[in-house]
Amino acid sequence: MGLFSKIKSMFQKKEETVEEEIIETEVEEESSDEEEVVVKKEKKVEKKKEEPKNNNVKVYEKGLTKSRQGFVSKLAELTNRYKKVTDEYFDELEEILIMADIGVNTVMEFIDRLRDRVRDEKLDDPEMLKEIIVDELFIIYVNDSVLTSKLTFNENGPTAILFVGVNGVGKTTTIGKIGYQLKNDGKKVLLVAADTFRAGATAQLKEWSEKIDVGFYGKEEGADPASVVYDGLQMAKNENYDVVLIDTAGRLQNKVNLMKELEKMNKVIDGQIEGGATETLLVIDATTGQNGISQAKAFKEITNITGIVLTKLDGTAKGGIVLAIKETVGIPVKYIGLGEAKEDLQVFDIEKYIYGLFKDMM
Repeated sequence: MGLFSKIKSMFQKKEETVEEEIIETEVEEESSDEEEVVVKKEKKVEKKKEEPKNNNVKVYEKGLTKSRQGFVSKLAELTNRYKKVTDEYFDELEEILIMADIGVNTVMEFIDRLRDRVRDEKLDDPEMLKEIIVDELFIIYVNDSVLTSKLTFNENGPTAILFVGVNGVGKTTTIGKIGYQLKNDGKKVLLVAADTFRAGATAQLKEWSEKIDVGFYGKEEGADPASVVYDGLQMAKNENYDVVLIDTAGRLQNKVNLMKELEKMNKVIDGQIEGGATETLLVIDATTGQNGISQAKAFKEITNITGIVLTKLDGTAKGGIVLAIKETVGIPVKYIGLGEAKEDLQVFDIEKYIYGLFKDMM
């Protein structure tokens, strides 16, 4: 059994278990007295409320619909058209993968590896290649490394997390959504508006703080970003905040100024919190495709990026960008946006991603 078969089997068993539990509860209710029925119905409602948090595979399935219908349907159609694996088959496969925004270099290496497996294992049936293709794409992302999408928290005082990214990628909205999740996890959260250059950025973040009912600190437009961070951290320490989420400017067109600005912020954080910022998350709009990868390369040159947040992944058919970013810049994806709602920003899980993308292919 290949890697994908194991992943698919695992998630399908979870879905079957949930269905069985609901059926069993309903049967028990029929034979219970009225008082017990009320208790069991309440338990069932609680269970349904917990389900999206514990088993969010359905969110991945729904959010990756466009990619699955575009990219995966082309792979399935390619398999149906060829009776044997030929050079023409590989040429078309290569084109499909590139069009899915997996990236030219990644695709070329992938095709070479696939050709080697076909030769070594004497495979000539395209049907047999389907699972191998998915398994190899999974391997590309993992690449013998231990990956974690969990945020690192500071044990010595408040945790400071910087958010970077060009204007228009959904950075402020992402901060709001992550703040909402952390608050639900029992953290006391403060949003700090250190993007003082973009008109309306401070007001937008303040609006998010009110929407999710967390703390906020900001100054007037044009204020020194480092001074905003300093005063925000002072407030966090004085009022015992657990996590400080810091918005920053996205002026990538002037790399030198942006680098100096981020360096100054990091010095302030280092001086205020032992261990400094535990995370610097780069926010990228998935619908921009290869331009998003260029942004990742550029930001990696000017600051230490610890993770990627891919927004609007549900709005593109090129879901392969997840694989391309990890392969190109070597930075793990920590969150993906699979919808507009606060709950649709998901902690990235490679197994759920692979399952949500390829579930209809096998």
